[in-house]
Amino acid sequence: MMIESLTADRVSQLLSRLDLPGPRYTSYPTADRFVDSFDSANYQCALQQRARDTASGVAAPLSIYVHIPFCESICYYCACNKVVTRQHGRAGDYLQALQREIDLHVAVLGRGQPLTQLHLGGGSPTFLDDGELEQLMAALRSAFHVAPDAEVSIEVDPRTVDAQRLWHLAALGFNRLSFGVQDFDPEVQKAVHREQPFEAVEALMRLAREIGFESINADLIYGLPRQTPATFLHTIAQMGALRPDRIALYAYAHLPERFKPQRRIHAHELPAAGDRVHMLRAAISGFQGLGYTHIGMDHFALPGDPLAVARREGRLHRNFQGYSTQADSDLIGLGVSAIGKIGRCYSQNDKTLSSYCEAIDQARFASERGLELSDDDVLRREVIMALMCQGRVEFDAIERACAVRVREYFAPELERLRPFQAQGLVGLEPTAIQVTPLGWYFVRAVAMVFDRYLATEAGRDPALQGYSRVV
Repeated sequence: MMIESLTADRVSQLLSRLDLPGPRYTSYPTADRFVDSFDSANYQCALQQRARDTASGVAAPLSIYVHIPFCESICYYCACNKVVTRQHGRAGDYLQALQREIDLHVAVLGRGQPLTQLHLGGGSPTFLDDGELEQLMAALRSAFHVAPDAEVSIEVDPRTVDAQRLWHLAALGFNRLSFGVQDFDPEVQKAVHREQPFEAVEALMRLAREIGFESINADLIYGLPRQTPATFLHTIAQMGALRPDRIALYAYAHLPERFKPQRRIHAHELPAAGDRVHMLRAAISGFQGLGYTHIGMDHFALPGDPLAVARREGRLHRNFQGYSTQADSDLIGLGVSAIGKIGRCYSQNDKTLSSYCEAIDQARFASERGLELSDDDVLRREVIMALMCQGRVEFDAIERACAVRVREYFAPELERLRPFQAQGLVGLEPTAIQVTPLGWYFVRAVAMVFDRYLATEAGRDPALQGYSRVV
C-alpha cells in the first residue's frame, strides 16, 4: 500500500487537528484501564476456566511472555519496566521466582499444555548468561509442550551478545531474534545513551542468518533527540541493507514526568512534529521501495514472512507484543509487570521486583490488577483491532461475531468519523469502514473514535497525556 504524497500545508493542517496523544491499542481496553479489584484470585479463576475449556477441547491456543527486567545500562528513551544493575547475581533469585510462578500455573492447568508462541522480553533478556537462559528454557519446556512449529523468540541487545551466544540461543531452540537498534546515527545514540556501531549489528545479523534463525527482526524509533529527516533517512537505508525479515518502527513518546530516565533527554533536541511526519513518510516509502509490506501502523515485513502473509490473507492480529500471526490466543505473562490474557480477562503482575517476589514466595499469583471484559468491550475490541490490523471493518463480520446491528450500535461513532472522511482518512461504505492510504498515518486517531473509555471521560485531554502521540 503506497502512501500518497502530501503537501507541507496539508501535513500542517492534519497535524494541527490530529497530532494528539493516543493509545497504541496493543489491547482494548488498554492497560491503563485495568483495575486493582482484579487480583490473584480473579486470575486463578480465569485459569481454572481455561482448564475446563481445555478438558472440553475448546481452549484457545496458548502463548507465553517472560519478562526479564535487568539491564546493565540505561537507555534514556526507555519506558519499559526495568532494573538497571551490573550485579548479575540478582538474576539467580529472579529465576527461582519464575520457576515457582511456572509451578503455580502448572498446578491449575496441568503439565504439558501445548505452547504455540514463546517470547522473552525486557529489559534485556540477554542479561542472563548462557547457563541461566538454559535453566529458564528447561523450566518452561518441562512445564509446557512447546510445539515443533512454535515461534520461540527473544529480544537481543546487540551490545550483550557475540557469536558464541548466538549459537547458544539457537541450541536452546530460539528461532526468532529481535535486535534492538533504534537508530544508527552516532549522535542520536549518544543522546539516548545507547552506542552500538552499525558494523557490530551487521556482523551479528549476518551470523544469525548463517546459523539458520527463521526470522530476524529489528526495532527502530523515530522522534528521538538529535534525529533529523536526513539522518533518519540514512538509518533507513542502512537498515534496508541489513534486510531483516521484520522491522518494527515506533514513535518515541517523551513522557519525562512518568519515566525518570527520559529526564536526561533535552526536550529542545527532539524533532518537531513536522519532522516526525517526514521521518514516518520516509520510512514507509523507503521500506516499501525496498520490497517490504507495510503491515500496519508500526510494522514492516518481507513479502514471504508469515506476518506479511497473514496481512494479505486477513489473518493478522494484534496483542501486547504488537502485530502477530496468532489467532485469538491466550497469553500467560510471567515475571515482574508481565501482562497476560486468559479468556475475557486481562491481568498484570506486580510492577516492583520486591512485591512480585513477595507474592510468589507466598505461593500466590502475582497479579496486582486486571480487567474482565464486558460484552461492549469485546465488541469494540473487534472493531478497533480490525482497524489496526486490516484497515477495514466489515459490518457483516462484526454482526455475526457479536450479534449487534453495527450501524445502530455505533451510530454516534460513525457520525464522528465524518470529519475523518472529509479529510480523506477513511471511507464510509454502506457495509464497511475503510482506512485510506493517508489514513494509516492517523489510524490510532481513527480507532480512538470507538474507545468508549475516552469518549465517556470528562476532561478528555488529561486522560490522554500518558500516551504517546499518534504520529
